[in-house]
This record gives sequence, C-alpha cells and structure tokens, in this order.
Amino acid sequence: MSDLDTKQLDWAKGDGLLPAVVQHWRSGAVLMLGYMNADALAQTQQTGKVTFFSRSKQRLWTKGETSGHFLLLKSLRGDCDNDTILIQAEPIGPTCHKGTQSCFGDGAEPPLAFLAELDALVAQRERERPAGSYTTKLFEGGIRHIAQKVGEEGVETALAAVAQDEAALRSESADLIFHLLVLLRARGVEFADVVEELRARHK
Repeated sequence: MSDLDTKQLDWAKGDGLLPAVVQHWRSGAVLMLGYMNADALAQTQQTGKVTFFSRSKQRLWTKGETSGHFLLLKSLRGDCDNDTILIQAEPIGPTCHKGTQSCFGDGAEPPLAFLAELDALVAQRERERPAGSYTTKLFEGGIRHIAQKVGEEGVETALAAVAQDEAALRSESADLIFHLLVLLRARGVEFADVVEELRARHK
C-alpha cells in the first residue's frame, strides 16, 4: 500500500535528502527518524526493507543490516509539502540500538497502542504454541471453549459494572478484551478488521 508519488517529492529542498519518519504499522508508535535520497527510497521499494542514506557514512544503509532488526515496509506516504516521507513498517526486533522498541524510548507509543502489541502476541502464541502458556491452552481447547470464556467474561464484566467498584470493572474488562482477541484469532478474523468495521460505522 502506498500513497507516495515519488515524482512529486521535492528532493531539491533538502539537497537530495528528505527526512523519513518510521511508524509502527499496527500500533502507530513513532519508531525512528532517518533520511532518504532517491536511491534509498528506490531500494526500500525494491527490497521491502527500509533503507536510508547514512549522513555519517555517506552511503546507503539498510536498517538491520548488522543487527538483523529490519524494518519491513508496509506503506509509504508523502506529506502535504512533498518534503517528508512517512513510512509504516513492521519492526523485526527493537528498532533502537539501545534495545528499545523506539528510538524515542519505550514510552513513545500512543496509549492504546498496546492493544496492537497484544494482538500480535496472541498471533505469535497461536503460531508457536509454547508449552505452559495460558493462551496456548485456550487455542488447544478449540473455538467452543474460547467462545464460552468470552461469554463468561462478558457476564462478569456486566456484573462488575452494576455491582462492583471501578477496579473490578477494569479487571473484568481486560479479561473480556483479551479473550475476545483470542477468539478472533482462532476464527481467522484480524482485530484490525474489527477496528475497520467500527471506522466504517462511524463514517
């Protein structure tokens, strides 16, 4: 997916370099800022791995070329002045060389971004089925078992809303959302598709 018209980019404004903001394609967290020239952009589009122009090394530099922590391209967009590039990517491992998910620190993500992280973790649990994991146990129990858990958590959430304090409501709501994510994954429905359904209804 790309809304970037490369012919419209104003390379002259930055002497051949444009700032490129990298955003996590699911959570929306800002991961890093780099600079691209036309060759870096072309290589990014060709390989699917985000590549920058290193101002210190004066050469093309693919993020993760030494660490293995690549940024896999999902989309490209230009801003209204055609002098900044927005990259949405899937990070493989931490983005920052200091080990954090973002070069701006682990607290840089939007408050609701953890839902995307949790959804990704649930997907990983479904693929890998690690022993001893509660999520693995849910998947191995099958759709009917997971659906039953969602029903139970829904009732407990409703009861907490009318009969208990806010802490209980928060706790039960968290249980409900988690089990719903598992149910969606077990049925092959992406959480992003549910969000898109809400977006469509809003429109």
